[in-house]
Amino acid sequence: MNLPNKLTVSRLALTVLFVVAIFWQVPFNDTVALLLFITASLTDVFDGLIARRRNLTTNFGILMDPLADKVLICSAFVALVERHMYAAAAGTLPVAFHIGQRAIYPKVAAWMVVVIVARELVITGLRLLAASKNVVLAAERYGKHKTFSQTVAVIALLTLEAAKEWGSDILTVLTPWGPAIALIALWGAVTLTAFSGAVYLWRNRHIYLAET
Repeated sequence: MNLPNKLTVSRLALTVLFVVAIFWQVPFNDTVALLLFITASLTDVFDGLIARRRNLTTNFGILMDPLADKVLICSAFVALVERHMYAAAAGTLPVAFHIGQRAIYPKVAAWMVVVIVARELVITGLRLLAASKNVVLAAERYGKHKTFSQTVAVIALLTLEAAKEWGSDILTVLTPWGPAIALIALWGAVTLTAFSGAVYLWRNRHIYLAET
């Protein structure tokens, strides 16, 4: 197994460790979860870079690299739904801003995860359909932007969780702007996820319309 593929496999292993860390209530577990997610995200950058520069692209990498990305991102958003659900019930979610008397929180809602997971499943199904016709559908720039926005959103949200473990001074610095940035990043990721999926389906509509 070459180095890029080892990095891809390590991303799956890091995802498992990340999920354990985010739910295991021990000191600094949220900080560990944040670091594991950042490390896993960096493996995605380096495995592709190394594969292209050293001409180490393999069928395994072509299949498993995007799959590992989806597993990491979807796991993070699903985990955050549960974390935010309990935080909302306990009243510990930070407030991003107010609209009148209504507080707006940087909270991952279940419907957001439905959008993210459904997009990945639909696009994966489309690619499998194309592959059955010996057609390879390349990744588009919107898809890459989508992945980047999702990663930024998760890091921003995890930082809010981890900051509670870093002391009151750091938490005081983050409080005025951190929740608002996390909320903007979250909504940006969800919007770009839906938009990129719609664009991909439209541009490749000849694949599935031929079956109707």
